[in-house]
Amino acid sequence: MDWTMKLATAALFLGLTMVVPRDEEDGDMCTYEALSDTDAVLCKGLEVFYPELGNIGCMFVPDCNNYRQKITHWDEPIVKFPGALEGATYILVMVDPDAPSRSSPKAQFWRHWLVTDIKGVDMKKGKIQGQELSAYQPPSPPAQSGFHRYQFFVYLQEGQNISLHSKENKTRGNWKMDKFLNRFHLSEPEASTQFMTENYQDSPNYQPPAGGSSEPTDKPKQS
Repeated sequence: MDWTMKLATAALFLGLTMVVPRDEEDGDMCTYEALSDTDAVLCKGLEVFYPELGNIGCMFVPDCNNYRQKITHWDEPIVKFPGALEGATYILVMVDPDAPSRSSPKAQFWRHWLVTDIKGVDMKKGKIQGQELSAYQPPSPPAQSGFHRYQFFVYLQEGQNISLHSKENKTRGNWKMDKFLNRFHLSEPEASTQFMTENYQDSPNYQPPAGGSSEPTDKPKQS
């Protein structure tokens, strides 16, 4: 196979991996768009799996199949760190640095999930079992706030007990993540990734339901 044929084959394979069928009946396609090179810098060795979506790390949540609405109600994702050391212990952090918006992040960082004491053998398999200091809160970006980054970091926990101050426990917003990391001498993450999504009502494809809202009554706080 000459180089032109190899290039054409590679391009075809790439195209197939970036789209999945949205509706087989009408032939429409659901496009998975990768993050920009700037935002992709954070994507290092971590995988984040949501129902129906698969691994959404380093991607935009697709604007189809109501995914941007569904993700606001799904339970916590499966987070895998294939490079985890089986004998080590890890900390998982999920934050939104763009609260309430990327252009005006006055509530940065919004703490969506914080789990400590995760065994390496579990981290490799995506079993996030440990001490949950902040229960999982789904991504819920406010309307007309643009795209938000949802960032995941895994830190090595070297035999110390990790906790939140009472003041930190009172709210998830305005979390001084740098101070938290410094307090426990946590420097560079062992692995990280992020995905981006926006409020589903901001989608150009959004159509309000006829006859009133279909929103659940127990909507999570928006961030």
